[in-house]
Amino acid sequence: MRKSLLRMTLRQLQVFQAVCSSQSYSRAAEDMALTQPAVSQQIRQLEEQVGAPLFEYVGKKLYLTEAATSLLAASADIFSRLDSLDMQLSSLQGSLRGELRLAVVSSIQYLTPHLLAAFQARYPEVSFRLEVTRRSQVIQRLQDNRDDVVLMALVPEDRALEFFPFLNNPIIAVARSDHPLAGRQALALAELEQRVVLEREPGSGTRKAVDDYLQHKRVHLQQVMQFGSSESMVHGALAGLGVALVTEYAAAPFLRSGELVRLDFSDLPLYRSWCAVHARGKRLSPVAEAFLVFLREQRTELKALAANFLEPAKSNS
Repeated sequence: MRKSLLRMTLRQLQVFQAVCSSQSYSRAAEDMALTQPAVSQQIRQLEEQVGAPLFEYVGKKLYLTEAATSLLAASADIFSRLDSLDMQLSSLQGSLRGELRLAVVSSIQYLTPHLLAAFQARYPEVSFRLEVTRRSQVIQRLQDNRDDVVLMALVPEDRALEFFPFLNNPIIAVARSDHPLAGRQALALAELEQRVVLEREPGSGTRKAVDDYLQHKRVHLQQVMQFGSSESMVHGALAGLGVALVTEYAAAPFLRSGELVRLDFSDLPLYRSWCAVHARGKRLSPVAEAFLVFLREQRTELKALAANFLEPAKSNS
């Protein structure tokens, strides 16, 4: 190992990460509560130790060099190992402390805070960093090893992933109470062929599940409106644009208030499972391991939590 690399400090790496994140010396200085000259000095010293420039300007935009990209990956690994060490030391002292980095698909974003609150009730010193995004981006985050655990449905089969299902994700049809299908009983899915149907965009897990199911049932939608999130689909239904095929958790508050009704289709709900996922062979932190044990072993508690979330909505369906 180069002796110069041993002179790098954790503070220098923190400043470096801040510049990479903000792509600006001035914004990094503000985030780190430093002056801009102090940030520039830390980066210069780091470049001397690395033996290569870390940033270059093209026009007015700051770009990472190849050396910076390598250093960023190494620094992320260093701080991850320190976080893990902190958690392990806390565990040895009889407590669990640290941060859980969690990414979830948008369909479970409404329930996730309740899951985290139940977990934190057991481990009060645990904190969370939560990212909500679409399925394609969650898969990319898994590949980039950016999170401890990912919560999603329809786990890709062509990746080296460890996962287990922990909770059902019911997909239902909702509309305004004045919709022509509202109040009718035992509807056939074929009724949707003559209606405007609101769906997620291609690439969404919910969209894939619905499309595969309708194809299996030989139902061919004629009028589809695409939306970029479950929330926008629900509001589309509220606006009277059509029938939304959406996860029940997204619609629950509006079913509870009576602003939407659940349509009585004989072949719905469509059940899919949410899964806890991480890369195969990933070194899990004590907090991540505890969270996975919680999801795996407390399924009765999780089902009760989910039922409480949905129960008022069901009484209005």
